[in-house]
Amino acid sequence: MEETPLQQLINLRKEKINKILQKGINPYPNFYRYTYDIDKVIKDFSYLQVEEVASGNSVSIKGRIMSRREMGKTVFCHIQDFTGKIQIYLKKDILGEEKFKFFHELIDIGDIIGVEGEVFRTKTGELTVNVRDFVLLCKSLRPLPEKWHGLKDVEIRYRQRYLDLISNPEVKETFIKRSKIISTIRKFLDEKGFIEVETPIIQPLPGGAIARPFKTFHNALSEEFYLRIAPELYLKMLIVGGFEKIYELGKSFRNEGIDRYHNPEFTMVEIYQAYADYNDMMNLMKEIFIVCCDTLGYKDKFTYTDNNQTYEIYVNDIKKVCFEELFDKYVNIPLEKFLKDEIDDETYKKLGIEIYEPDENGVLQRKSIKKLIDNVFEKHIQPNLIQPTFVVDYPEELSPLAKYKFENKKITERFEFYVATKEVANAYSELNDPVEQYNRFVKHTDKEEKMAMNLEFITALEHGMPPTGGLGIGIDRLCMLLTNNNSIREVIFFPLLKPIK
Repeated sequence: MEETPLQQLINLRKEKINKILQKGINPYPNFYRYTYDIDKVIKDFSYLQVEEVASGNSVSIKGRIMSRREMGKTVFCHIQDFTGKIQIYLKKDILGEEKFKFFHELIDIGDIIGVEGEVFRTKTGELTVNVRDFVLLCKSLRPLPEKWHGLKDVEIRYRQRYLDLISNPEVKETFIKRSKIISTIRKFLDEKGFIEVETPIIQPLPGGAIARPFKTFHNALSEEFYLRIAPELYLKMLIVGGFEKIYELGKSFRNEGIDRYHNPEFTMVEIYQAYADYNDMMNLMKEIFIVCCDTLGYKDKFTYTDNNQTYEIYVNDIKKVCFEELFDKYVNIPLEKFLKDEIDDETYKKLGIEIYEPDENGVLQRKSIKKLIDNVFEKHIQPNLIQPTFVVDYPEELSPLAKYKFENKKITERFEFYVATKEVANAYSELNDPVEQYNRFVKHTDKEEKMAMNLEFITALEHGMPPTGGLGIGIDRLCMLLTNNNSIREVIFFPLLKPIK
């Protein structure tokens, strides 16, 4: 079979490795001692004027070769480390003929090298390292993609994220911001007296939310288990056990569709505070949102672009509105009619709502009232929730784990937090009546989207759980918002993709 151009290039580089080994040089050394990161070189030597040299002040740096330009007995390259990119200058007269020939013949774009030399500024004003010595740290076998234009192919970017990070500096910045958001939330909660805890990911029953779970099988126990759809029930057991302010930041899994806003594996933080209610959680969410914005430099406002529409979001302009009021305002049909299933199919069609969906066997089934209401909300109300908004007081039918209002048992103390039309967080005054919780489980247990009957949790509640406020924040959604990305895949290093056969 004839070799592809890529395979020819790989074979050529393998031949170079053999030549390097024949010279007694290790193309994959164990370590490299360097004195500067590239950004520190740029900062510390920014004072240099055109054609000025920092004489007697040698630096050693490391990085991947990103570009290369040869001019007779000289070579200009750009090398890049995690902190930045800088030009290096290699001259035959300085390196010596043998070392220069080694670089000319055996070093390629994509290789990682360490260099030592003095910093100077070229005639064109570019800060550059005049290389007096170099060492090969890693020989690459494959070329970098589209070396002059960056990596644009979305499929490659997600499957080979390392190439995306090498080629597109703005992607790296997105994930640095994600890290800052997560560390900010942890620091904020720790300083508020919350304790970070860990609960099981593999669970005997799916619970804590209404969603279709992933199933797995434990061979030693010969039992079917589930990946958690939320850590909620275990966290509330810890509240029963005497912990009063706790949080867990980690992965949850839902065996559902993949789109711009959903990935089956996602990161969330769930926060629980004893002797608090959803109003306390509202204040906590407001503080977390503001401090995360502040961390990224958004003191008063930021912009978010989605579907070719740019929103200017005012950080401190946080509204509160009742769920029922939104139906009156944007749907013009009382919410009560939906809850009583008094809406006919024709009305749903006029609202643009699909009434039927296939079950796991592909048989069309009428959607539940909950799903239909969710669909109406997403289509007609959510697009209007642009500024930070707490949507409060949801019907009990939509909130199987939330405590109802004592004066109106049809309404639960629940809110969802929306920004730029996206749901970011969900919170409850947590249900702590074991009898009512048991009845809710009976009412909401569903074959497709399970709210499984969890008797272990009921037993825990029967021992007594204090009044508690709970808050769940979608980390990926929050990161999308605060990094101005309109796809969840842009803020997850390795999003789930269909395997290549």
